Amino acid sequence: MAESRAQSLSSALDEASISRFHLRAVLVSGMGFFTDAYDLFVIGIAATLIKQQWHLDSGRLALLNSTMLLAAFLGAFVFGRLADILGRKRVYWLVAAIMVVGALGSALAPSFWVLIVFRFVLGFGVGGDYPVSAVLMSEYANRRDRGKLVGMVFSTQALGLIVGPLIALVLLGGGVSDSLTWRILLGLGAIPAAAVVYLRRKMPESPRYQAQVQGRHDAAVIGLAQFSEGRVIAAPTPAITHQMGLRSFLTNRRWLVTLAGTAGCWFLLDYAYYGNTISTPQIIGLISPNSSTMTTIAIQLAIFVVAAVPGYLLGIARMDRVGHRRLQLIGFAMMALCFAIIGLVPGLTTAVVPFLLVYGVSYFFTEFGPNMTTFVMPSEVFPVTMRATGHGISAGIGKLGAFIGVFLFPVLQSSLGLRGTLLLTAGVSVLGLLLTRVLPEPAGRSLDEVSGGELLASSLAGAQPSPGESASAGPFFVDVPSDRRPGAPPDRAA
Repeated sequence: MAESRAQSLSSALDEASISRFHLRAVLVSGMGFFTDAYDLFVIGIAATLIKQQWHLDSGRLALLNSTMLLAAFLGAFVFGRLADILGRKRVYWLVAAIMVVGALGSALAPSFWVLIVFRFVLGFGVGGDYPVSAVLMSEYANRRDRGKLVGMVFSTQALGLIVGPLIALVLLGGGVSDSLTWRILLGLGAIPAAAVVYLRRKMPESPRYQAQVQGRHDAAVIGLAQFSEGRVIAAPTPAITHQMGLRSFLTNRRWLVTLAGTAGCWFLLDYAYYGNTISTPQIIGLISPNSSTMTTIAIQLAIFVVAAVPGYLLGIARMDRVGHRRLQLIGFAMMALCFAIIGLVPGLTTAVVPFLLVYGVSYFFTEFGPNMTTFVMPSEVFPVTMRATGHGISAGIGKLGAFIGVFLFPVLQSSLGLRGTLLLTAGVSVLGLLLTRVLPEPAGRSLDEVSGGELLASSLAGAQPSPGESASAGPFFVDVPSDRRPGAPPDRAA
């Protein structure tokens, strides 16, 4: 029996209670994002071993740590846009396939520059996975639990943070050589990515995208009923399509301000987060210079388990109640406070236990805050026809911040010292707090409402298009009742 009476497709998705089909979507998206996190963060450990084997100088080490992030910057832009043009599903499995190639090539690389090439390929796929993982989950989610469901996808990053150091400890503790250990660490990323390729090919297209962008409302209704095993039934209403060209999106003041908020906050967060996380072994080496490689990895693992994981879990549990925007404000504020304490209190960077306590608190509020919300909110606040594009731009700008943070950390540490570097990170966190204020609060609201659908009527009534300008180029996206037969593709906007 259907869970509820037939209603419009968007309403059916918005009001559906969490059930098995939501969890299946979380699993498929989450496996990909686990792979993203594992591949991004394991390089911090692998680079320590590679540096010893290939005698890398600081410049090559910085390049190795940051290459994948630069590629992710490009991949997020490219595949985010393609997901709005070609569909979420096509891009969904393609980026996973690219990740398999990149991971295997990295593990087998015979030289430094070949390794850089395959890390770039891997990063290109990882960058593309960000927008499609978030947007597809957001479009399947209900309005009450959307933050929780998208946050569950993102929380698999915690597993990626933990699994890398854990495997490294097992391999090194078991007597595996450093040269073989780093190759195994990099190659293991291909295994979950290969599973993701298979699972994602079997997952249906986003019903919201099918109905509202492709104009295939009947196919979306049927696919949703099958995927949800009859628990979500939508009414066979006429197809409604949303149309907005890229130029209209990028020249509209409202969407530019929103994009500045999502992309800018992600840039600032990733500058702070990746610069510190990937450089954690180097940070630990600075505060405890006599620590062995095994001890350094164990300390890094302990920080992730004790501080980061509870932050992820509490973020999932409380995000929709606290509010997505409000949680981001709290997180940035606490990050600024913790980094300021480390930078301003004399002697803190030479006392291992006090340093790790404050550093751990900063990690907790990074996860229980902007590290999760900067991933969630771009999947909510943009119109459906530009949702993956907006998320891709935001994720790409974020990864640019990560690239700059990772690349500059060794340079800044040499010139400013650890205290000065972390004090600068505190200032970056303050900027993130201020920029968050331009964003709307999406928690508990339907995707159509939060992305501007409620302004449609006034937009159409108050502004007529100028000669030669289509209605779809107006200040907000326009709902166009489709007179096409079911399944016919809509006219594409520029």
